[in-house]
Formats: sequence, C-alpha cells, structure tokens
Amino acid sequence: MNTLYQHKHELWLDILFASFTVNDAVIKDRLYDFAMIAFRHLKWVGSDLLAQGDDYNYDRSRTLLKRQNNFEIFNFLKEQITLTQAYYGEGVLFERMITDEAYLDTYLTALLSDPANNHAVTAFDMHRTIDTKQLDAKQTDALTIFLFEESYKEYELILVYAYMQARTKALTHFNVFQDLIDESHFHLKSFGNMLAKMGILALPRELHELTYKVTDMNKFVENGIQEEMNAKEECRKLAAEIADDELTPFFDFINFQENYHIELMKRLL
Repeated sequence: MNTLYQHKHELWLDILFASFTVNDAVIKDRLYDFAMIAFRHLKWVGSDLLAQGDDYNYDRSRTLLKRQNNFEIFNFLKEQITLTQAYYGEGVLFERMITDEAYLDTYLTALLSDPANNHAVTAFDMHRTIDTKQLDAKQTDALTIFLFEESYKEYELILVYAYMQARTKALTHFNVFQDLIDESHFHLKSFGNMLAKMGILALPRELHELTYKVTDMNKFVENGIQEEMNAKEECRKLAAEIADDELTPFFDFINFQENYHIELMKRLL
C-alpha cells in the first residue's frame, strides 16, 4: 500500500502537469478535472492506510520528461495508468479507481484517434515570454523566480495540509485544511499554466518528511502565517514591478486572497 501511495502521488502529478503542458483549452480543462479526481484517489488511499494502522510519505521518483507533442503525453498517461493499476487490490475503493481511470483511458484513446489533437508542446522550450506582453529582462526574471518559488510553495501546502487533515479529529481544523487545500490547488493551477506559457514548466522539488511531519502545530501555523505574509509582499512587489494591465490585477488578486488564508490559519490557533 505504501508503494501504491507513491505511484498514486506520481500519477496525480503526471495528469496535473499534462494539463499544464497541453495548449488546447478544452483538453487542458478536461485533464485538470481528471487530476483532481486522481488527488481524491490519493486522499482515499491515505485514509485507508491510516485506518489499517499504517502510514505513508511523500517520497517520489518521478521526473517531468520534456515531451515533444500531445500524443507523446497521452500515450505516457495511458502507460502510467496501466503501471499503477498493477499495485491495486480488491475492494470498493480499487473498483472506483479502476473505473475512473478506465474512463480517462477511453478519453485519451479518443484523443489519439484524431491527428488534429497532436499539437507541438511549447511548455519546455524556454522562450520566457507570456502571450504578447512586452516584459523587459528584469520583469521577466522577477516573474520567473516568483512562479518557481510559489509553485513549489503551493505544492508543498497542498500535501502538508492534506497530511494534517487526514490526522485531525477536530471538524474546525478539517474544514480549514480543506479550504486551504482548495485555495492552493487554484494557485498551483494558475502558476503551473503560466510556467507552461513561458516555456519553463518544471516539477516542484520533492518534500522532505520534516516538512509535513509536524510536531509543534502552533509553531507550524505561526510560521505559516508569516509565510503567507511574505507571499503577499512578493505578490505586491511583482504586481508593481510588472505594471501590466492584465498581470498586475492578477497578482493583486492573489495577494488579496492571502489575507483570508491568514485569517483561516488564525482559526487553527
């Protein structure tokens, strides 16, 4: 089951980053929906492990291979689904995961049947421009650093809050963790798609177990509040530095969302 958890973690990332990589808006959104289903699978597998008196970690060995076209991505996802299912057992949860993934496999097969879906991938070509915006070198560097740092932060927060949520008995804590997980999913999606648009998409680095095996909850939350305040400042600085009619309001929007994240974390205290 621990090996299964790692494979499910990696499959979630495979589908999620495939959704960032693909340029077609309809396929992108559909793959993202499947990624959210895969994340729920991960949550359920983790809950089963804990119920059995076992545990899990966030170890992974996956790297993000730079695919050249959509069909390479779709075929890779089909292969990973098959490989992951080799670790499944019997029971209602496994039946649910199998049928969900069978539908994803059917969708991918349908995409592969139409050559019109096989567009070139630009998410890894390092062009470092975004749409038709005219950013200078300093602005581009600032945006690049921000996106890398914040995409890791959101990935980290999703996993850390999920780890804590699975272990809390307090309804208030459970609900706060769920809100924070949902918010971080949205932020990771936003930043992941922007990284892909700039041709610099990459997987966030792996988490060390000390990141999520928290022994002092109060200290963790207090540090988290400070981290959110730092993120607000980074958003504010980036919005001011870029001074773009579309990007500046977006980063202000993210900045203002962090205000409520801080309020949610204060409830944990």
